[in-house]
Amino acid sequence: MTETEKTGGQTPLERIRDIFQNDRFATEAAGIIIEDARPGYSRCVMEIKAHHLNARGAVMGGAIFTLADFAGAVAVNCGKEQPNTVALHADITFLSPAKGKQLIAEASSIKDGRTASLYDIDIRDELGTKVARASINGFAVGLKK
Repeated sequence: MTETEKTGGQTPLERIRDIFQNDRFATEAAGIIIEDARPGYSRCVMEIKAHHLNARGAVMGGAIFTLADFAGAVAVNCGKEQPNTVALHADITFLSPAKGKQLIAEASSIKDGRTASLYDIDIRDELGTKVARASINGFAVGLKK
């Protein structure tokens, strides 16, 4: 049986988009779009809008963190029958203000165990400016023993 057959005709990307459409802060307020997702990896983008900017005119750290957190959640939960991994700890280092009009976050698995996971997320703009780097530890909740 193929992955698409297992998910009722949906590809893993379609399925994860359906699941995360309910993350309304990220998808509606921040405007984040899932461009690519497969187990252990995601690529999410956010067009920089006026409401993302701080008083200095740079993208607010909270907007960048929201993108990193969302990309990590998509990557860690993609391909799982029951998405149940949540962030346990996260840290982010801001490297440079964005110079472009779009932020791109790529999340990739460092470790993805039964209950614990570690993901690195690189955030850059479409011009290649390295904006931030995040690391998120995840924990799978509600697992049966």
